[in-house]
Amino acid sequence: MPNTYTQINIHAVFAVKHRENIITRNYRDELHKYISGILTNLKQYPLAVNGWKDHVHIFFEMQPTSNLSDILQIVKANSSKWINTNNFVKGKFNWQNGFGGFSYSKSQRANVIRYIVNQEQHHEGISFKKEYLNLLEKFEIDFKDQYLFEFYE
Repeated sequence: MPNTYTQINIHAVFAVKHRENIITRNYRDELHKYISGILTNLKQYPLAVNGWKDHVHIFFEMQPTSNLSDILQIVKANSSKWINTNNFVKGKFNWQNGFGGFSYSKSQRANVIRYIVNQEQHHEGISFKKEYLNLLEKFEIDFKDQYLFEFYE
């Protein structure tokens, strides 16, 4: 019986509802570890998880039988529940609807991992809005402004 062999490397980005800067240092690293664990439990292979105060980047090897929208829905739902259960924020935490999803070849993995790991330094010089628009343009993704994340700058 033949096997299936794939190499599907996905970089996904999603943002906090109302783009609040509420992913703080006191739980940020634990959140990233928790998200990595969610991916592992979904039989995905996490390569890098990091972000900044108002958004998260995840980079993982996706199984060919998986659906990216389903994976992100589970990651966002479970991580929101974890944040709320642990009372890391005042009020109720939610992620915005939607996400950005970008695919890379294996030869690009090291660069993408380095980019995601260095989010704090990266955002000293560029806003999340600019970063996200750069990704959409780099991947030649058509978009409508009214369907982008809420950006407050």
